[in-house]
Amino acid sequence: MSLSTETPIQGLRILRRERQIDSRGTLERLFAADELAALGNELAAVHVNLTTTNKPGTVKGMHLQHEPFAETKIVTCIRGRIFDAAVDLRPESQTFGRWFGVELSQDEPLSLLIPEGCAHGMQCLETDSLVHYVHSARYAPEAEAGVNPLDPDVALAWPLEPRYLSKRDQSLPWLADLAEAKR
Repeated sequence: MSLSTETPIQGLRILRRERQIDSRGTLERLFAADELAALGNELAAVHVNLTTTNKPGTVKGMHLQHEPFAETKIVTCIRGRIFDAAVDLRPESQTFGRWFGVELSQDEPLSLLIPEGCAHGMQCLETDSLVHYVHSARYAPEAEAGVNPLDPDVALAWPLEPRYLSKRDQSLPWLADLAEAKR
């Protein structure tokens, strides 16, 4: 992580990895706890997951976990291309309900660091895109939460028409319901 770019959402960062290239190929470090700590992000990798998404337009998300299993994620596209997004769902945040997204691909050495309290989702932009996730907490189904990826109040600007959403994602609550619970 040789470079970090802040976004309008506190703690949400675009990470630029250093890509070393020689005649044999390339090397990129996908996770470095000491480099993240230097940026002010302590992160112990608890889970590392890979997902393949087959069809362009597929939307997965917007997911997060509540305490005591709240997690920070680092998302990297290692094959293909995705639109990666986060929605701030931290009740005390000045940017509650706002989203930020960035295209991640195998061609550009970028990752997205998503802090606790921000829901994460992605849209596949190329067939058979492969995404690498580093999670700071174990998966706990009882702590699952999120916001509907098609919520008009969030108004995520998905690059393609959203398709192939799971029943679980379609049933996530609307931001208005979360804002009401926030009061």
